[in-house]
Amino acid sequence: MYLLDTNVLSLLIKAKTSETLLARLREHPVESLFTSCICVMELRHGAMRRQDTGSLWRRIEQEILPSVQVLDVGMEEALLAGDILAALRARGQPIDVEDVLIGATAISHGLVVITNNLAHFRRIPRLRSEDWTSS
Repeated sequence: MYLLDTNVLSLLIKAKTSETLLARLREHPVESLFTSCICVMELRHGAMRRQDTGSLWRRIEQEILPSVQVLDVGMEEALLAGDILAALRARGQPIDVEDVLIGATAISHGLVVITNNLAHFRRIPRLRSEDWTSS
């Protein structure tokens, strides 16, 4: 079971996406693919900053979001994210709050984060992460 990070979801709507990523996604049933509501927020933010706001967001709604189950951030994820963020800052290795929330969601649900930003996610203890964008 996998949680797709924002950068992976973004690659899926680009004209030239990673064939390696597409092949890896085809290996897994759609029921095993999740994302976080935080990733949806990041996608929306990115779409709203572009001139083609409406058409890009429609593509995301039609092509990306139906292919994943979106997980909310609840109390369990929020508390875990607070612990992770404090620990990372204490070690002098902070990462974006959004990535901490995504990581906490994955840990809470026993999911592996699929990202091409392993440098950030590998700092989170107990989180499993993989990069499916390169061979």
